Amino acid sequence: MTSTDRDTPSDRSAAPASHPGPEHPGPEHPGPEHSGPELPGPEGPGPRERITALGARITVLGARLPALARRLAPRPRRDRPDLIALCLATLFFWSSLTPSLVPRPWYLQGVVGGITAAIGYALGAAVAWLLRALLPWRPADRTRARCRQAFWALTPLLSVWLISESARMQRQLRVLQGLPSALTWHIPMIALMAIALWLALLLVARAVRLGSVRLIRLLGRLLPRPVAFAVGAVLSTLAVLVGVRDVVFDRGIIDIADRIAEATNRGTKDGIHRPVSRYVSGGPGSLVPWRELGFQGRNFTGAVPTRDRITAWSGRPALDPVRVYIPSAPPAAFEDDRPFTAQAALAVRELERTGAFGREVLVVAGTTGTGWVNPNVAEPLEYMYGGDTAIVAVQYSYLPSWVSFLVDKEKAGQATRALVGAVRARLDALPADRRPKLLVTGESLGAYAVEASFDGPDDLLARTDGALLLGAPHFSPMSQQIRRDRDPGSPVWRPQYEGGSRVRFAQFPQADLARPPARWGRPRAVYLQNASDPVVWWSPDLLLERPEWLDDPLGPDVTPEIDWFPFVSFWQTSVDMAVSYGVQAPHGHRYGAGAVDGWAAVAPPEGWTAADTTRLRAFVQHREAAY
Repeated sequence: MTSTDRDTPSDRSAAPASHPGPEHPGPEHPGPEHSGPELPGPEGPGPRERITALGARITVLGARLPALARRLAPRPRRDRPDLIALCLATLFFWSSLTPSLVPRPWYLQGVVGGITAAIGYALGAAVAWLLRALLPWRPADRTRARCRQAFWALTPLLSVWLISESARMQRQLRVLQGLPSALTWHIPMIALMAIALWLALLLVARAVRLGSVRLIRLLGRLLPRPVAFAVGAVLSTLAVLVGVRDVVFDRGIIDIADRIAEATNRGTKDGIHRPVSRYVSGGPGSLVPWRELGFQGRNFTGAVPTRDRITAWSGRPALDPVRVYIPSAPPAAFEDDRPFTAQAALAVRELERTGAFGREVLVVAGTTGTGWVNPNVAEPLEYMYGGDTAIVAVQYSYLPSWVSFLVDKEKAGQATRALVGAVRARLDALPADRRPKLLVTGESLGAYAVEASFDGPDDLLARTDGALLLGAPHFSPMSQQIRRDRDPGSPVWRPQYEGGSRVRFAQFPQADLARPPARWGRPRAVYLQNASDPVVWWSPDLLLERPEWLDDPLGPDVTPEIDWFPFVSFWQTSVDMAVSYGVQAPHGHRYGAGAVDGWAAVAPPEGWTAADTTRLRAFVQHREAAY
C-alpha cells in the first residue's frame, strides 16, 4: 500500500500544491479528466468513505446472519396438536358413532363423540411421548408434512360419511325396538359439538399441565429436581382430584341436583289430592302428616285405586287397599340415633293402624332414589287381590337415582333391610295361619335395595313368599351372584339359575317365564330384565373389559352392529342410561305391564287364570297409554 493510500483528508489538505500545467491543471482550472484526490465538501464523506462504511456494515451483518437465520427459521411448533394424538382422537370419535343399547338423539351423539375424542387424544399424546422417549429414529420432515396433509384431507370426508352411516344404524336400532324409523340427525352439528367439547377438554388439560410445569419449576429452586418433580406431580394430581370432587362435583353438580330435588320434593303432582281413605298414609288418622310425605310419597298414597274402581274392573266386591309410606325424615317423636330403625318402627306402627297385617298380601317395596314406587307394579297386585293388599315403602333420599347411586347407594340397602327386618319380626309374632303372604318388589335402584336386604337368593326365598324385581342395576349383589353361577349355556342377559326351579328371568314374560319347561317350585323370584337395558349393564368395567352381554347370542333387541371399544363403550352406555326411558316397553329401562305376568307367576290369587292375566295386562297397558 502506498503512502497516498494512507493519507487522511487532513494530511492531503496540508500538502504543498503543485504548479499547474497543461497536463496537471490546478484546482482553479479543473479539467474534465481530473482524477486526483477529492477534497471533502459540505455534502459529507466521499464515495470511498461510503464504500468503506458499507463494507464494514456488510461484515457485521454477515457475522449476525447465522443467529438471524436461526431466529427466522421455522421451529417445531410445540403448541401444534400431535399427529399421533389427532389420529387416535379421530379413531375414538369414529368408534363412538357405532350403535349401543338404545337409540340416542343427535346432540347426545355429539357429547359422546367429544368426550371419547378427548380420551383418544390423551392416550395418543401419551403414546407419542413414549415413542419419542424410546425410539431415536424420526421420520423426515417431508414425510411428516405429507402425513399431516393426508390427515387433514381425508379426515373430514371420512367423518361426514361415518356420521351419515351412524344415522342409518340408529334407524335400524329404532325399528328393532319398536320405534318409528324417522330420525333427526344433524351431521354438521354433531361434528361441531364434538369438536367444541374436545377443544374445551383439551384446553382444560393443557391448563392443568402448564400449572404443573410451573409448580415443578418453582419447587426446583428449593428442592433437587427429582424430588421437585415428584412433589409437584403429587400436588397437581391432588389439586385436580379435590377440585373435581369438591368444587365441580359436590358443590356444583350434586349441589344443583340437591336443590332441584329438594324443591321438587316439596311439591305435589297435578291431579294428586290428599286421600280420604284411612288405609293410606297421609289420610285420616295417619301417623305421617300429608305435608311430610314428600313428592313421591304423595303420588304413591294419593293415587291409590279405590274399592269402587277395583270392583268395576273385577266384578266382585273389593276392599280399599292399604298403602303406607314413610318419608326420609321421620317425625321427631320417632327419631333416634338410628334413622332407618326409626323409619322401620314407624312403618310397622302405621301398618298396624291400617290393619295391614290382616290383609291377604303384604308387600315391601324398595324405592328409587327419589322415593318412587312404580304404579305399574303396585296396582296390578291390588287389582288381582281385590284390594285385599298392603304395600309399604320407605324413602331414604329425594335425589335422582343416578345421584343416589353416587352418594346414597348404601342408604338404599340399609333403609330397606331395616324395613324388611321389622316387618318380618312383626309377622313372626302372628300365628302361622293368620300371617299374610310377604312379598318384596323393587325397580331399578329399588331392586338393588331389596337385594341388599338379603344374603342371597336362598335367604330371599326363605324369608319371603316371593319376589318381583325389575331392571336391577349391574352392581346389585344378588343379580351378580346369579349371573356368575348361572347354568352353562345360558346367556348372561337371560340367565338360567339352578334349572329355573325357583328363580327365572324374563323380557317377554309370557314366553320367557315358561322356559325352561321343568317344574317351577315355590316360593318364586321373577326378574324382569331387558337385554337392552343400560341400567342393568352399566359398569366401570366397560372402560377396559369387554362385557359378556356382547357375546353371541345377542339379546333379542340388541343390534348386531354393536361392538365394544375401550373407553368408548363406557361413555356410550352412560349416555344410554339418560335416554333409557325414551323407548317402548319391553326395551331399554321400560317394563310396562310386565309386572302383571310377573305377579301372576310369583303369587297368583286362588282361582286366577291365564285369561285374567291377559285382561289385566290389557287394562294396565290402556291406562299407561292414557297417561
